[in-house]
Amino acid sequence: MATILYQDQFLPRDRGRVDMEDRGYQFGDGIYEAIRVYGGRLFLLDLHMKRLERSAGELRLQLPYSIGHLTDNLQTLIEKNKIDDGLIYFQITRGAAPRKHLFPEGAESVLTGSAINLPRRSAPGEAGIKVSLIDDIRWLRCDIKTLNLLGNVLAKQEAHEQGSEEAILHRGNTVTEGSSCNVFIVKEGRLVTHPADHFILNGITRLFVLGLAKKLSIPVEERLFSTEELFSADEVFITSTGAEVTPVVRIDNQLIAGGRPGAVARRLIDAFNEEVARIRTAALS
Repeated sequence: MATILYQDQFLPRDRGRVDMEDRGYQFGDGIYEAIRVYGGRLFLLDLHMKRLERSAGELRLQLPYSIGHLTDNLQTLIEKNKIDDGLIYFQITRGAAPRKHLFPEGAESVLTGSAINLPRRSAPGEAGIKVSLIDDIRWLRCDIKTLNLLGNVLAKQEAHEQGSEEAILHRGNTVTEGSSCNVFIVKEGRLVTHPADHFILNGITRLFVLGLAKKLSIPVEERLFSTEELFSADEVFITSTGAEVTPVVRIDNQLIAGGRPGAVARRLIDAFNEEVARIRTAALS
């Protein structure tokens, strides 16, 4: 049976319980991170932990353990579940207290975590995906990685019902991000992506890809771009912990780049794969 993390304990999954008055359950009052595991190692861990600390600070939520202690427990969770390629999910809520909107006095933060095997796609980026353009109805602090994801869920479900794998969101004429990813377009060899303000989550894979682009001397513009620019782009791709770098070849009923992944996305996918291969080699040594 799978092992989960509850506070500072490792328990069988069937012993995991949520208090009826936990504020994460009642208000979505909490934060989370999802971290990719390659070769049994946490990928881009430092960036994830820095974002966790920022999210906690923005919500004035007390982390129950030090980052070092939490990291050790996450690595132990990987080992107990025998994860090679997988995903670690953990969340921290403000704790359990009688239900009221004000922050409760004396409540203790609650941490839970789980690990799953998630093999990489055999040929990531070869075919590309279809997405749907959906109105962005979320709140105005999308930069905080909170448990409040209903707007994202509704967008993803709408896209699914349209036969798409992802929703690309827009506020008015401005493209923001995906329901669970960041969005990049390519125009005349230049990457364009929405700036990391309060309208998007500054994705860890987004940051990693920006770093890869710099190494590959691919010009980048972090600026607002329109739905018209999206549809007329030379290439479109998304990035996330789960999707890595995934080309978009169709938006609604319109083909992008002739329905084939573009050259810039392929260069970034190759660079991403090289980094994963390096991690695997280091894990075996």
